[in-house]
Amino acid sequence: MTTSPASLTASERACLDTIDQTAMLQQVETWAVINSGTANLAGLTQTAALLADAFAALPGTVQLVDGAAVDAVRADGSIEPIVRGQHLVVSVRPDAPLRLLLTGHMDTVFPADHGFQALTWLEPGVLNGPGVADMKGGIAVMLAALRAVETSPLAATIGYDVLINSDEEVGSGSSAALIAGLAANKAAALTYEPALPDGTLAGERGGSGNFSIIVTGRSAHAGRNPQEGRNALVAAADIALRLKALTRDGLSVNPARIDGGSANNVVPDHAIVRVNFRPQSFEMQTFADMALRQIGEAVAREHEVSVHVHGSFGRPPKPIDPGARKLFGLVKDCGAALGLEIGWRGTGGVCDGNNIAACGVPVVDTMGVRGGAIHSADEFLITDSLAERARLSALTILRLAEKRGL
Repeated sequence: MTTSPASLTASERACLDTIDQTAMLQQVETWAVINSGTANLAGLTQTAALLADAFAALPGTVQLVDGAAVDAVRADGSIEPIVRGQHLVVSVRPDAPLRLLLTGHMDTVFPADHGFQALTWLEPGVLNGPGVADMKGGIAVMLAALRAVETSPLAATIGYDVLINSDEEVGSGSSAALIAGLAANKAAALTYEPALPDGTLAGERGGSGNFSIIVTGRSAHAGRNPQEGRNALVAAADIALRLKALTRDGLSVNPARIDGGSANNVVPDHAIVRVNFRPQSFEMQTFADMALRQIGEAVAREHEVSVHVHGSFGRPPKPIDPGARKLFGLVKDCGAALGLEIGWRGTGGVCDGNNIAACGVPVVDTMGVRGGAIHSADEFLITDSLAERARLSALTILRLAEKRGL
């Protein structure tokens, strides 16, 4: 990376020069060898403690916060409460004139018994390991950027909250209310999901909704009196087909699983359809939600079963509105000052940036490292991007402070 001295002020250069690539890489290596799969509460506890110690270097309050209760529908149709890990919250200068939100997540998709647990150098500068890009590398970028900002004369004018949650990979159900509360009244937000290997950022995102549709019928003997039964499995299959037929431009519908059924000689009285919706707009989200309810009512009536819908659109669509466009433009300009070409494109993936944008706060949600193959055993981090992206974040924050926002 080449930095043009004329594009940065002396104060900015001094701030960015404090960023230590070696120290950042050591942090990633320490954090990534601890398994912190979303359901691994012991690993999340260990990770949260290390992160709390690291973020204590900032001049604010650091606390671990219990998340909200989360319910899940079991295969038998019962509702089971799920315990998630604690979330890390850091608050610095809450009364400052400029208030920002920075978010990340400590959980990974790799459970405690997954075979992908170790770090491997694929080649010089390319590190393979669980969560190195998504997003323990991103957390290191966030922290290094904030520590650099704290060396600037502008630091006194900048207030920020940091949230590192423990359940992003499963939809942030436990931390959604926390995200919304911290996003309130913020001028802008940065989230540290990984960028693509070439540095491209995610722009607009579609939304996501996950639902479990519980179908209750009536059992009967398949040979002696089948007409007295009400086949929940057949009704569930009908629901799945009707849901799939909703797919159209701007809406993807994926019926993913049916739980239930019974012995071959019994009319099944129970089934659950699991389905994911991916609306590209709020209009499509509203359409999908209404259609889901109507399908449930129609199938219940036609098959003489009861249908209960459990779930929600936990990730609203994230369009590029004028505020977000300004923030992307600022990041692009900061990249140019650092010799980086910053571009962005739409993606079908979702993250906490969706939730932040739904609160009316401009957000760029791929401010993390350059890397790839996330959610697989081939996940990798391009290590030079640690300091590169920390400088990009720090400069973005400093120039937000100079402008007093967007």
